[in-house]
Amino acid sequence: MTNITLSTRGATAPASPIRALAALARAQADAGVTVHYLNIGQPDVATPEPIVQAYRDFDDTVLAYAPSDGYPALRTKLAAWYTGVGGLSRTVHADDIVVTTGGSEALLFAMTAVTDPGDAIIVCEPYYTNYSGYAHMLGIDTVPVTSTAACDWQVDAAAIEAAITPKTKAIVLPTPGNPTGRVLTHEELAAITDICVRHGLFFICDEVYRELVYKGPRGSRAPSLLDVEAADELAIVIDSASKRWSACGARMGWLVTRNTQVREASLRFGQARLSPATVDQYAVQAALDIPADWYDDMVDEYRHRRDVLVQALRDEGLDVTTPHGAFYLAVPLPVEDADAFCRWLVSEFTLDNETVCLAPLSGFYATDGAGRNEVRMTYVLNAPTLKRCAQILGAALQAWPAATPAPA
Repeated sequence: MTNITLSTRGATAPASPIRALAALARAQADAGVTVHYLNIGQPDVATPEPIVQAYRDFDDTVLAYAPSDGYPALRTKLAAWYTGVGGLSRTVHADDIVVTTGGSEALLFAMTAVTDPGDAIIVCEPYYTNYSGYAHMLGIDTVPVTSTAACDWQVDAAAIEAAITPKTKAIVLPTPGNPTGRVLTHEELAAITDICVRHGLFFICDEVYRELVYKGPRGSRAPSLLDVEAADELAIVIDSASKRWSACGARMGWLVTRNTQVREASLRFGQARLSPATVDQYAVQAALDIPADWYDDMVDEYRHRRDVLVQALRDEGLDVTTPHGAFYLAVPLPVEDADAFCRWLVSEFTLDNETVCLAPLSGFYATDGAGRNEVRMTYVLNAPTLKRCAQILGAALQAWPAATPAPA
C-alpha cells in the first residue's frame, strides 16, 4: 500500500482561497467566538417564498432521474424568462440551454467542451478562483491579464488580444465581476467578441450576478453577451440560481449557447453524470414567476449594504474602490501578507469576542506575488453587521504590527 500515490493533478490541486480559513473559523466559533463570515458569497437575504413552497409541494411517489439537459418545461420557461424579466433584446430558445448542477458545473462543461490538455484560457485577474481550479483539473493553462483598482478594475481589450497565443482557445470573464464588481458595457463585450472572432476563440461569459448592478434606473441589468449578435457561434453564458434568488444550496445552474456543437458536447458531459437534481428544477421553475419588483428590492438592499461597508472601511482609513455590481469588495490592506493577517485575524484576534473571516485575494491571481496585500470581502450580511465588521477589521489592523513584528 505504501506505493500507492495520488496523481500529480490530485496532489497539486489548489485549495480554495475562499474556504481556506473555514477550519480556523469553525474552531473559533466552537470556542464561543462570534465569527462574521465575509469570505464567502452566501447571502442572508431570505430565499423567495415561491422557491421554498415548491420544495414543500413536491409529492411525486418516486424521486426519479431528470433528463440530462434538464426538464423541457424548465428550459422553455428559462428561455422565455430571458426576454421577459431577464430583459434581453434577442431571443433565447429552450434548445440553447443545458441545465447543470450549479453554475460551477456549467463552467466546467463549457471549459471542457472547448479546450484540450495543453491549451490555454485567458482570464482577467483578479478572477473567480474556480476558473483556475477547473483549468488545473483539465490540464490547461490560465493566462492572466491584470486589472487594478487604480483603473477601476477596467478590462483592457488590447491587453487581452496581446495575451493570445496559438494555445489560446477561450476567454473567460465574469460580468458583473467576482471579486471586483466590474460591470462590462455592451461596447466592451462587443470589442472582446471582435477579438474572439478574429482569432477563432470562444468567449465564456459568467453572468450569474447580472441583476446586481448599481448604476442606472431601477430594473437595470448588466449587458449580456447573449445580446451581442456577432457572438452567436462563440458565446457560452454561465448562469445560476444561487445568487439571483439567494438559493445557493439548490445547486441549480445552466449553460446557454447558440452553438449547437458546444451544446451537444455539454449534453454528453451531462449524460455522464446522469441528470441535474430533480426537485430543485421545480424550485427554479417557481422562481421564474417572481415579479420584477422583487429583484429591484433585492438590488436596493445590496446597494445599501455596499454603501455602508465602503464608507465604514473608509472611516477605518482604508482606500476602497466602490464596486458597480455583484456583492464583493477587493480591499488593499496596510499589511505585507494578507494571508497571514487573515489567518491571525480569524484564529487569534477578537474584539469583544467577535472576529471576521475574510478571503485573501492572492489566490484570485495567476501572477506570482499579485494581490499579496489584498482581501476579498462580501457584503452579504445586514448593514449593521457589516459596519461592525469594518470596526473589527480596523482594530485588528491596529493590533497586527504588535502581534506579528515585521521580519528584520
